[in-house]
Amino acid sequence: MKYLPLIFAGLMRKKLRSLLTLLSIMVAFLLFGLLQGVNSAFSNSVAGAHLDRLVVQGKISLTEQLPLAYRDRIAHVPGVTGVTFATWFGGYYQEPKNNVFTYPVEVATYFKVFPDIELPASQLAELNRIRMGAVIGQALAKKYGWKIGDTIPVKSAIWIKKDGKSDWQFKVVGIFRQPGDEGQEQRVLFSNDYFDEGRIMARGTVGWYNVRIDAPAHATAVAQSIDRIFANSDHETKTVSEKEFMQSFIRQLADVNFIVSAIIGAVFFTLLFLTGNTMMQSVRERIPEFATMKAIGYSGGAMLSMVIAEGLILALIAAILGLALSAAAFPAMKAFLGVAALPPAVIGLGLFYAVLLALVTGLLPGMRVVRLNIVQGLARR
Repeated sequence: MKYLPLIFAGLMRKKLRSLLTLLSIMVAFLLFGLLQGVNSAFSNSVAGAHLDRLVVQGKISLTEQLPLAYRDRIAHVPGVTGVTFATWFGGYYQEPKNNVFTYPVEVATYFKVFPDIELPASQLAELNRIRMGAVIGQALAKKYGWKIGDTIPVKSAIWIKKDGKSDWQFKVVGIFRQPGDEGQEQRVLFSNDYFDEGRIMARGTVGWYNVRIDAPAHATAVAQSIDRIFANSDHETKTVSEKEFMQSFIRQLADVNFIVSAIIGAVFFTLLFLTGNTMMQSVRERIPEFATMKAIGYSGGAMLSMVIAEGLILALIAAILGLALSAAAFPAMKAFLGVAALPPAVIGLGLFYAVLLALVTGLLPGMRVVRLNIVQGLARR
């Protein structure tokens, strides 16, 4: 505690320089919090995958359609307890930037394979009854103010109707919840019968099959059995775990983890030089003062600790402010990410990086102080 006045005096020696350095570090950690938070949101959506579900997709690409006739053959594979299917619709609302994750599904089986989707029985019955009916996630309903009874227009970037248009009309007959995975509440689910009757191409095909199995331990054996059935056919399959499928699906949009890591790496590499140069310059200007302190009995270790403490205080204050700002921004991004808070793991990692930054940038100038010759220091050499 007795060294704190000296540490703060060092920080306040050049107030503008310290302020600008603090702001630079704060912006870097604001960016870190936002990007890592987004990355964690994508990772959490993958973490919610179930071990007792597999996905059967085209061997060559996720965009390859599979025959609807595959359904019954997959259902008879030992270890399979349920089969359903879905297709990527490529939907958006009003403008292409307003993506709406829309999927035609087999209503009779989809909610059995996905029991974690909470939909009242009466609304499921309506989805079965009404040809153009659709159920929407609670988060999506809040985002656009949609309610049961509304007719919503969704355009498809892929599927054209028989009339040559890409405008599809759906009547909202239910709103579902998916506790623990709010990101999945951004979806629209509607009947594949309505979709297959209305589209002009690839009728009688589906995007992928979701398969429920009797035990996670049988996943590999079941996957291999399914792929053997369709080996050397016109539509060979690749059966993967639900987690692997979700990861590949996200990579179709972008390799989020690589992009985030590349940006953060570039930012912190630049920040390392900026902060290191600031610390070196600060110590260089105070060489006579450190020489005087050494002459009156301050040890090299004590002065090294003070130099590192200056960097530590600066980095931690800036990091806390930056992470606090990014945490404050997350509730506003809930509609896009499905999460309303900056994950604690990101905050902890950010504080760790702040400490590491202070140690790396403070060690070199600190060691110069430790090796300082008193006579040369007083002579400003």
